Amino acid sequence: MSRTGLITTKLGNTSYYNENGTSVNVTILKVDDCIVSNIKTLEKNGYNAVQLASIDTGKDVKKIKKPQRKNFSSINLNPKKVIKEFRVDEKNILEIGTSLNASHFKANQFIDASSISIGKGFAGVMKRHNFGGLRASHGVSISHRSHGSTGQNQDPGRVFKGKKMAGRMGSKRVTKQNLKVIKIDEANNLIVVKGSVPGKKKSIVFIKDSIKKQI
Repeated sequence: MSRTGLITTKLGNTSYYNENGTSVNVTILKVDDCIVSNIKTLEKNGYNAVQLASIDTGKDVKKIKKPQRKNFSSINLNPKKVIKEFRVDEKNILEIGTSLNASHFKANQFIDASSISIGKGFAGVMKRHNFGGLRASHGVSISHRSHGSTGQNQDPGRVFKGKKMAGRMGSKRVTKQNLKVIKIDEANNLIVVKGSVPGKKKSIVFIKDSIKKQI
């Protein structure tokens, strides 16, 4: 059964000690109140979805765009910075104005997390694609970290699209799957996830139930 996810903010990484005293690397995600601002139905829109809004903008309702203004004003909600739509099954459509928090998930379940990865700028192939580089000696000079030959001879005599080469690295939408939830702190609205999550500190992270791995 597909249900809605949550909008979270990445606070950073730390170590968590389990009951056995073993240290586990974890990522802490903060959940501001996620309010259902709109719903999409199969009859009206052609698909079922729940639209969530989170993180106050501090702006007046009159200062936001008209399509969003109608949603916020109709449910007497302050304008939110982040709006995200999650596809759901018909049975999991929530009422407009419903508030969700960290208790939406539970410990030991698996989730998928999506965010914008950290931008690395222009990077060479050794850093970007894990190339081994050229030989350290025996005729190689200056170009030790280069990618070497990229094309072919007379046939076809060109560089294929998608060839791994140097270029801008990071700053892309990345989804990491099958992350285990270690702990839910309902008092502080925190979700502790095992391992790393895409993005830098204060990045917006969208999380939902894992599509490949269940409890």
